[in-house]
Amino acid sequence: MTKGKVYLVGAGPGDPKLLTVYGLECIQISDVIVYDRLVNPKLLDHAKASAELIYCGKLPGKHHLIQEEIHELLVNKSLEGKTVTRLKGGDPCVFGRAGEEAEVLAEHGIEYEIVPGVTAGIAAPAYAGIPVTHREYASSFAIVTGHGRDSKGEDRLNWEALATGIDTIAFYMGVGNLSHICKQLIEHGRPPGTPVAVVEWGTTDRQRTITGKLDTIAHLALAENIQNPALVLVGEVVKLREKIKWYEKVLEAETVLE
Repeated sequence: MTKGKVYLVGAGPGDPKLLTVYGLECIQISDVIVYDRLVNPKLLDHAKASAELIYCGKLPGKHHLIQEEIHELLVNKSLEGKTVTRLKGGDPCVFGRAGEEAEVLAEHGIEYEIVPGVTAGIAAPAYAGIPVTHREYASSFAIVTGHGRDSKGEDRLNWEALATGIDTIAFYMGVGNLSHICKQLIEHGRPPGTPVAVVEWGTTDRQRTITGKLDTIAHLALAENIQNPALVLVGEVVKLREKIKWYEKVLEAETVLE
C-alpha cells in the first residue's frame, strides 16, 4: 500500500486569519487532521466533509493523548495511505514538538513537511501594541519556556544570560511560574523596574493585557486572575504599548457594530 504524507502545520497564535496560505491548503486536502488545544476551532471549518478530526490537546499537566500516542497515531494514519495534517498552535517548531514527530516519521520512512506558523511570542505582543525589537529599545529577542519549576529540578535556564544579555524576553506558559521568573531575573541582574507585559489569549477576541514591572507584575497578574494561555514579555519595548496599542480599538469597534 502507498504510504500517505504528514504535514506538521503551524496554526498561528489564535486569530484564524493568521494561518498561512500553505497551512490552509494542508487543512483542505487532508484526510485526517490531528489538532491541539490552542488551535482555533474555526480553522477546522476548512477541512473537507469526509476528513477525520482528532483532538489531541494537552492541558498543562494533564495529557489527553501522551506524545508517544500521538506519534503512533501519525504513523498509523499515514501507513493507511492517508494525508494527515498535524495542526499545532503557533509555530510547530517553537515548543510544538514538531522535531520529535518529524524524527519518528523519518524513522518509519514516512514523507512529511514542516509548515511554519506565526508564533505567539511575536504575534501576541504585536497585537498588544508591543514590537519585540525596536531601534531605540531592543536589538535582541529570546523565546523561553516559562514553566520550568525549580522545586522539581526543571529550571535549567541560564538566568544570568537572560537577565543581562537579552533585551526582550518572551516567556511561554509562564503565568503559574511568574513569581519565580521575576525573582530570578532580578537576582541575576535585571533591574526591578524593568517593564513587563502579560498578554492573555493573545490575538483572539478574548485578549487581555496587563502591564507592570518585574517587582510588581506577579501581584498584578494574581489580582487580575490572568490564566494560561498567556505570554509574559519582559523588556523596555513594553513602554511602547500605551502609544501604539491598536487591537483593543478593533475589538471595541466590532462590539459597537454588533
